[in-house]
Amino acid sequence: MKPSTHRMLTRIKSVYMFISERGTVTTQELVDEFGITPRTIQRDLNVLAYNDLVCSPSKGKWMVTNKKVRMSS
Repeated sequence: MKPSTHRMLTRIKSVYMFISERGTVTTQELVDEFGITPRTIQRDLNVLAYNDLVCSPSKGKWMVTNKKVRMSS
């Protein structure tokens, strides 16, 4: 796996865990927490949403779904 792919997957996992721990978060909270651009966080959220791991109950807010997830390191 390319280092850039590994970094991206690690970041997406961290984003998922952050949302899971906080309940509902805003896109801006994620930008502030991870120090990345709004566009980058949106791409990460799109990956999570495509895999039915997060949803947006209202514009700019995110929460995890009930889909079961098995975490690996």
